[in-house]
Amino acid sequence: MRIIYFGNNTIGYKVLRWLKEQGEQIVGLVIHPPERGRHAKEILSLIDPDTCQVFEGTVLRKSETQSALKALKPDIGISVGFGYVLRKEILSLFPRGCINLHPSYLPFNKGAYPNVWSLVEETPAGVTLHFMDEGVDTGNIIAQRPVPSEVCDTGESLYRRLEIESLHLFQESWVGLRNTGHPWRAFQQKGVGTLHRVSDVERIDEIDLNRSYVAKDLINIIRARTFPPYPGAYFKHKGRKVFLQLQLLEESEVKRRDDSAKIH
Repeated sequence: MRIIYFGNNTIGYKVLRWLKEQGEQIVGLVIHPPERGRHAKEILSLIDPDTCQVFEGTVLRKSETQSALKALKPDIGISVGFGYVLRKEILSLFPRGCINLHPSYLPFNKGAYPNVWSLVEETPAGVTLHFMDEGVDTGNIIAQRPVPSEVCDTGESLYRRLEIESLHLFQESWVGLRNTGHPWRAFQQKGVGTLHRVSDVERIDEIDLNRSYVAKDLINIIRARTFPPYPGAYFKHKGRKVFLQLQLLEESEVKRRDDSAKIH
């Protein structure tokens, strides 16, 4: 199939690398602009500029960009880690649809920072491969699996596990998608779930020293926003911001460390 790939971030790089290893035909690549892109150089290094045309996500609404994409005669679109909403003018270019790999257990945590909100709101965590429509992560589900969060998880540790499982889910699903005739089996999302914007973390990041919190809720916020080198949650003291990072250790790990320290 002729693929137009919409990619960003580490998982965007890993999925594209795997597709190239399978010999798939990437005829178009859409990436973030430099100020928003992550691992763009690595992603670009995977494609042949003689056989693959490159675009930035900022120009997708332009008619000339849409015409250029259409001229590539794509069969399918694949979106991984891509931060721009694809409108119907783009989605309609793909006879076999456009699929998105999202690191949440849809319909929960549509949108931004699903790893954070799974911990803060104690909603199911997981990974989902779904068809794209004009909504934000609202399309029919092709495949998904839960990735249970652990009591000692931080935003970073949960993110890493979601990333690993996202790649596995895509790899396991792709062969079937590639070889199955029309239409592909997919099922509608059940329930409303939750949706978050990038800016939503701003309302939880500042810890109000004069407010009462349930201990569990406060711990969940701080651990969810623990993801070095990102600053995360903070409180203000005499006009200065003091950032918080939380380390969580189970009793067995503490004992192991104590025993190791005694030996040395």
